[in-house]
Amino acid sequence: MRDVWDTDALRAADRSHLWHPFTPMQEWCAGDPLVLARGRGAMLCDTEGRWYLDGNSSIWTNIHGHNHPVLNAALRAQLEQVAHVSFLGTTHEPAIRLAHKLVSNFPPDSLTRVFFSDDGSTALEAAMKMAVQFRQLQGEPLRTGFVAFDGAYHGDTLGAASLGGIGLFHRPLEGHRFPVWRVPSVEALRRTLRENAGRIGAVVLEPLIQGAAGMRPWRAGMLRELRQVCDREDVFLILDEVMTGFGRTGRLFACQHEEVVPDFLCLAKGLTGGYLPLAATLTTSRVFEAFLGPVEAGRTFYYGHSYSGNPLGCAVALASLEIFETERVLERLQPLIAHLDCRLGSLQVLPQVHEIRRCGFVAGIELRHPGGVAFDWSERVGARVCMAARGHGLLTRPILDTIVFMPPLCVTGSQIDAGVEALALAIREVLG
Repeated sequence: MRDVWDTDALRAADRSHLWHPFTPMQEWCAGDPLVLARGRGAMLCDTEGRWYLDGNSSIWTNIHGHNHPVLNAALRAQLEQVAHVSFLGTTHEPAIRLAHKLVSNFPPDSLTRVFFSDDGSTALEAAMKMAVQFRQLQGEPLRTGFVAFDGAYHGDTLGAASLGGIGLFHRPLEGHRFPVWRVPSVEALRRTLRENAGRIGAVVLEPLIQGAAGMRPWRAGMLRELRQVCDREDVFLILDEVMTGFGRTGRLFACQHEEVVPDFLCLAKGLTGGYLPLAATLTTSRVFEAFLGPVEAGRTFYYGHSYSGNPLGCAVALASLEIFETERVLERLQPLIAHLDCRLGSLQVLPQVHEIRRCGFVAGIELRHPGGVAFDWSERVGARVCMAARGHGLLTRPILDTIVFMPPLCVTGSQIDAGVEALALAIREVLG
């Protein structure tokens, strides 16, 4: 049925009252927002009955598709029990089972503790605060610094934003940051750690591929080298798998490709299959035990959120992890990764496609002038191509002039074909 929602009235109300994230609002308020109404599998439908491929998994969150019957059933079943209880002073079965399920993906006695929060930023925030307080409790109060990598993006709360290396997002916060050193490589990291001995407590990385930097993969072996450097210098390794976790790279977690276990693992986005906000910070017994002691010793980790360990989020996250097993998601994904690689290769014939970067089921298509010169940012080429792609049945967002293609893992080969063809048509439409 077409437009039973009164799309014009909804658009008018949105323009009058809402403030959207990462959105130039003057331009938004002058346009006609896309109003989405329902979803099925890898597809989304707007209020006027048009269907689109969810080409960036609803900002990198959706794993098994929209309206998945197993996830829906898990939510309904939990609703019949309780929707939310405080995690401060009480506990509940879904959170206990989820914590056990998460740590069971790693070697025994490695990552053993799970701290629940709300989103990727708060997962990083928890890890950073744990790392700082650990050093204080160990009698190393000066080791409050962090090392992050050029182009990093780890969230928008103040601590997580301190790690960010993208000026467009983080420049307004200059002067309000944790102490952070930024480096381009492991080699530069080694020098930084030597030159600042006794001041740095942790290194933070998006493993295998950086997301908001424009989908830029790290070289093979880099993560294992980084683990060795951190071990040698007794520096914590914090891995941000908010984007890469839950199958995106072809393994359940990106760090498993190089058999690396961090000191902190930060998860969010796909944790609930894209259904509800929930995040987790996994850490070791070494970290956890430093916080043990009588109350008067002042070792308690005083940090948390009202919705930490929300039962609905934990129940649907458990169901999502079970789908990985029952539907053999990672096995089924391997030929799709090869198919995606092949289809993306067909875009190389377009003179404006400068580079295609891919890691598993994560891809970025960078657009430039045919000679390789970058477009001026004010031309907003990436945004215009994504808008044109919408007219061909594909929803995605750019990172400047890099187009993200990252559909839900349930996508079919024919849907990948349609999505890549929509991109090709949109690039030709905008750039000729």
